[in-house]
Amino acid sequence: MCDLLSPFDEDWRKIPMSKDQYLDYVKNYQLHHDDIQQLRILLHGPSGAGKSSFINSVDTVLRGRMTGRALADGIGAHSFTIEHRTFKIQKEERGTFYPFAFADIMGLENVRGVSVEDIKQVMKGHVRDGYSFNPSAAVSDKDNGYNKKPNLNDKVHVLVCVVSADTLSVMNPETMRKRREVRLAARDLGIPQLAVLTKIDAACPVVREDVRNVYKSVYIKELMEKLSAFLGIPPYCIFPVKNYHWEISPEDVSDRLILSALKQMIDFGNDFINNHM
Repeated sequence: MCDLLSPFDEDWRKIPMSKDQYLDYVKNYQLHHDDIQQLRILLHGPSGAGKSSFINSVDTVLRGRMTGRALADGIGAHSFTIEHRTFKIQKEERGTFYPFAFADIMGLENVRGVSVEDIKQVMKGHVRDGYSFNPSAAVSDKDNGYNKKPNLNDKVHVLVCVVSADTLSVMNPETMRKRREVRLAARDLGIPQLAVLTKIDAACPVVREDVRNVYKSVYIKELMEKLSAFLGIPPYCIFPVKNYHWEISPEDVSDRLILSALKQMIDFGNDFINNHM
């Protein structure tokens, strides 16, 4: 937990755009390559970090109402997600979707959970949607869910490590090692990487009192620096967010934090696609 430290007098990071500006950017974003249907964003991290909740939060912000398509669990000690699932976000016009999608996978755990090898195969586009992960055996080319000839549309275009702020200080060394291994594999594939720091209100009383204090919080800044040191991801690529949990309607500050992370994912993923066409 966070010590009750006085917050900084001024924000140590500025959110550069208003909610409406972010929404305009995201809603007007288009892919300019006929061979790519969606920019594919892979979320990975420990069980309970908030991967599915982040997908639901993005869906909530863009649709303007609470959603829960990606099933999330706040009780179990093991991963609630067991399949490789792709979530598209529906636009206002029925039957149309945003040109980006989230890939949700089983959580990383100390012993159980998705294997590092499986995540590598997902990044390469070898794992089909709906494949159920087996913690005891990595996916192989003999499995029905194996895609032998992936194209650029099947591959991951941006990798996002999701970390819970309230458990970062007690992170299991083996889980952290696995995350570092995933990061190095993504580097070798040229995939851009970001990190999302969830549950910031649970980690710091200053933020719990008012989410607008997130970039005044000494503790959140220290957590981001620690995460950067653990994984090697630069602080400017780490985004603290408050996923929707208790709320029954969207809130402006939480929306802006979520949208600022989403915009960076879109920008990085778009750069990757442009470099590989």
